[in-house]
Amino acid sequence: MHLLIPAAGSGKRMGGDRNKLLLPLRGKPLLAWTLLAANAAQSIQWIGIIAQPGEWQELKAIVADLGLNRTVDFIPGGETRQESVHNGLNGLPDAAAQVLIHDGARCLVSPALIDRCTVAVHHYPGLIAAIPVKDTIKQVIPDTHQIAHTPDRHLLWAAQTPQGFEVATLLKCHEEARQQGWAVTDDAALFEKCGLPVQIVEGEDTNLKVTTPVDLAIADFILQQRHATEA
Repeated sequence: MHLLIPAAGSGKRMGGDRNKLLLPLRGKPLLAWTLLAANAAQSIQWIGIIAQPGEWQELKAIVADLGLNRTVDFIPGGETRQESVHNGLNGLPDAAAQVLIHDGARCLVSPALIDRCTVAVHHYPGLIAAIPVKDTIKQVIPDTHQIAHTPDRHLLWAAQTPQGFEVATLLKCHEEARQQGWAVTDDAALFEKCGLPVQIVEGEDTNLKVTTPVDLAIADFILQQRHATEA
């Protein structure tokens, strides 16, 4: 399976002036944990890191230090995640029929979840890892923050990554988005806009996206617990 890792973000919500994937987490850059999980997944044969060329040297040093036994290529990032993934799709090897896309900031993903998504993408044209929502969600009026609606949480799932797709179909959706001026936050939303089905693969509670300093602290704790269990 081919895996694309968008890693071109600026990390503004982390409060820094550099790519958050370069921040340290238990002695390694955050991105290193993501790459180690991908390398440990039995199904992954090729990894494409989508990043700004100005950061390639530092990122290549991370890859070299990890001693990964998978092919790793670098693809230029765009101004948005959507543009970056489009670049990544065009940078896939010609043989790639399906692809998994996993946010570099979800550094706690398990190899088992990656492998489950690999199996599923051979049966569905599009899929996402997701978990049932635990909290009661309120839809509000933007200007006043008054509650407008309380959706049934049993129908709500929180989207994660990996997300998996047929390459040719996803490329068509990206091209349609460019023509129509659509801007979305993930590739599943593009599938939805094109009227295509997206299947859920149950994700993991620990597969959080590190976005803020609090997330980084939680990730540190989870890794500490994992290592204590393995010891």
